[in-house]
Amino acid sequence: MDASGHEGRRETVGFVGLGRMGWPMAANLIRAGYELVARDADRDVERRFGEELGARPGREATAFAAAGVVVTMLPDGRAVQDAVLGDGIADVLPSGGVVVDMSSSSTHDTLELGRELRERGVALVDAPVSGGVPRAVDGTLAIMAGADDEAAVDRALPILDALGRRVFRTGPLGSGHAMKALNNFCAAAGYAALAEALVLGRSFGLAPSTMVEIVNNSTGRSFCSDVVFPEEVLTGRYGTGFALGLLAKDVTIAAGIAEGSGVAAPLCELVQQRWAEAAQVLGFAADHSTAHREWWDVDLSDAPRS
Repeated sequence: MDASGHEGRRETVGFVGLGRMGWPMAANLIRAGYELVARDADRDVERRFGEELGARPGREATAFAAAGVVVTMLPDGRAVQDAVLGDGIADVLPSGGVVVDMSSSSTHDTLELGRELRERGVALVDAPVSGGVPRAVDGTLAIMAGADDEAAVDRALPILDALGRRVFRTGPLGSGHAMKALNNFCAAAGYAALAEALVLGRSFGLAPSTMVEIVNNSTGRSFCSDVVFPEEVLTGRYGTGFALGLLAKDVTIAAGIAEGSGVAAPLCELVQQRWAEAAQVLGFAADHSTAHREWWDVDLSDAPRS
């Protein structure tokens, strides 16, 4: 029995976006037994993926006609709309087909795309991920799945199970992307708070490694204190693989959610401002763990102070 649960055939899945996250995710679907039609904006990347892993090229929209489910892993919701609607993929999908957007898209873009797809008889599931490149590689991502059509989630679930360790059903369409943005707001706030604490501690002669160790054995512990700072900041490696601009974008989405809901969220507004400034100065592609360099000219590594 194959990945689709049927004897003697492998279900065809479309995959759009073969970047740092998309490549290992698409590779995991092939390893799980799916026949893949893969597309990337970079034709060389698309060609290499096909040659190395055996996927069919998705340069022409008609290549996706055989796919009952199409997964997108792109920078934002506008890129998803361009790929699915502008490039004609939605027009060739069979009635009852499903698009699974695993990008970090805005809820506005998601709802807009959902309306467009419904008119074509295609369902949309927003299923963003958390876990970064390492968990994309080993297939243990946390996946947040929102949809108005529960049958569409059921249809996509075997594919999501091949990509993640746990799939959370978050509610209606847009709730998955809202949850992703709010989770990353929490992560961004945690990073900013710890970086600020380390800068303040420096003035009292506290070593960053000492502070991080104490925080990790106390109530201030977080993913940033447990992983990002000890592995990336204190060592000076700065290699999480997650772009600063992407985190800034997610916090901006969270701030938009706050504005749209009418809920006072001053912390979200401040964190959004801090990360937007860092992305503007250090560049969109800078590793997100470098953000503190824009906020203070203070060394947070374990190098001795002069």
